[in-house]
Amino acid sequence: MEVSILKQPNGVFVETDSGWVKMVYDPFSGWSQGDIHVSMEFEESKRAMKIFLEANRSAIHQIRFHWMHDLKMPVILLGDHWERAYGDMKWSGLEPERVLPWYGLMNDGESTYGFGVKTGPSAMCHWHVDSSGFTMYADVSCGSQGVQLGERKLEVAVLVDMHSEQELSPFMAAQAFCKIMCERPLMPSYPVYGGNNWYYAYGNSTHDKILEDSRFISELAGTVENRPFMVIDDCWQLGSGVSGNGGPWIGNRDFPDMKCLADEMKEIGVKPGIWCRPLLTHEKVPESWIRYTKEGHFLDPSLPEVLAYVASFIGRMHDWGYELIKHDFSTFDIFGQWGFEMGSKVNQLPYSFADRSRTSAEIITELYRTIAKASKDSLIIGCNTIGHLAAGIFEIQRTGDDTSGKSWERTRRMGINTLAFRMPQHGTFFSHDADCVGITSAIPWEYNKQWLDVLSNSGTPLFVSADSTQLSIEQREALKEAFQIASQPIPVAEPLDWMFNTCPSRWKIADEIKQYDWSKRNEIPLHDQENPWWL
Repeated sequence: MEVSILKQPNGVFVETDSGWVKMVYDPFSGWSQGDIHVSMEFEESKRAMKIFLEANRSAIHQIRFHWMHDLKMPVILLGDHWERAYGDMKWSGLEPERVLPWYGLMNDGESTYGFGVKTGPSAMCHWHVDSSGFTMYADVSCGSQGVQLGERKLEVAVLVDMHSEQELSPFMAAQAFCKIMCERPLMPSYPVYGGNNWYYAYGNSTHDKILEDSRFISELAGTVENRPFMVIDDCWQLGSGVSGNGGPWIGNRDFPDMKCLADEMKEIGVKPGIWCRPLLTHEKVPESWIRYTKEGHFLDPSLPEVLAYVASFIGRMHDWGYELIKHDFSTFDIFGQWGFEMGSKVNQLPYSFADRSRTSAEIITELYRTIAKASKDSLIIGCNTIGHLAAGIFEIQRTGDDTSGKSWERTRRMGINTLAFRMPQHGTFFSHDADCVGITSAIPWEYNKQWLDVLSNSGTPLFVSADSTQLSIEQREALKEAFQIASQPIPVAEPLDWMFNTCPSRWKIADEIKQYDWSKRNEIPLHDQENPWWL
């Protein structure tokens, strides 16, 4: 496959407050127009191309690059998502309007070509591929407005690509390319598994109920040395039950002493975990901290004072004794929409940030680093966070939208699709968490039994939501076996039919090929109309 993005693009355009500007190329200095200058530096030893932007007066929104390639051969492509996956990841043919956030993989039936940007860029980058070649947009906006760089020279992103060896399967090629994109992945030092009661309790919980769940989760793990986690989700904070589920991040009347609860959980034999939404609070804060007010105060993470505030309650959770901290909603709170709504425009909110000199991507990355530093030795799970910015900062990434304890169709679509298509990022970016197995009477056990099996054997984190009072003996035994497997390091499972099936049913697990039936339509009546998870 004779294509490459690591060469001079055929066209460069820049979007300012006044609209798009076509840049003029000079072979010695790059692309210029007025005070705007775009340049590239090729690092041959790393097979990488750095992109730089300078603009000492103009406010810049986006840079557009186009590489001409005559793509006449039949190809299929796989892209990533802006944040979590939403059950829609797939290999498919050329779709000019299709947005490929961060990177893409192209397969011609014989070999695989990977193209994208390294993790940790200073822009929100996405690709389009059509019969004329490759187009990349680098969004360097600061919220709703253009970034004002002043005298700063911005390293926008680092382009990388890879031509796979023919003996590499597309899955192996995807893993290899993820390693190229992320030089320093961060993983937990031990397998992560345990419980989170969200998908049967949905926030209806108390101090005592968490202790009951902790005893059950500890019992399932038996005597294994690597103890399970029990994660307290949205319910414990003073702002729980208020529209917007934000802070302040102290306990409420159902959770009067969060440190005491963590101590009791440890005595029972589980590692305590806890959830928060860092950019939303209902408490009184300085007006200058507030980016906008809707269902509470949404904070401006470009401000050092706001980052210090976030660090204070993340650090408090660590000091209480919580060994895993899950933070949620920050992408939605910054951009005003979910990843599946973003398309080619990530931001929907009419607000900038107080610091106009940095891009949204830079501001988000600094928020992530603040949370990671404040957590000390507690593990971090990023949920509704941006994987390409979180890689190398957080140990665990919730890689898909919510599964369910009420709708199997939601779990099937969100969980299995996410597990399969984000699997190449496991161990190469972070530990890949495709979300929970929600075991309730609303979902036939025949389905969840398979979901539990593939997830526990995948080598990725396993979290289950199960009410101990509602389980059969068979379900208890299956959970015990799953915990035994998930508590140990095991090889990554490979979806074998992912090239043509968005819900892969054939998996290579260790040296065994397993076949799953995710619909069982000839055995169990199943409706395809999903009820929203919150009903």
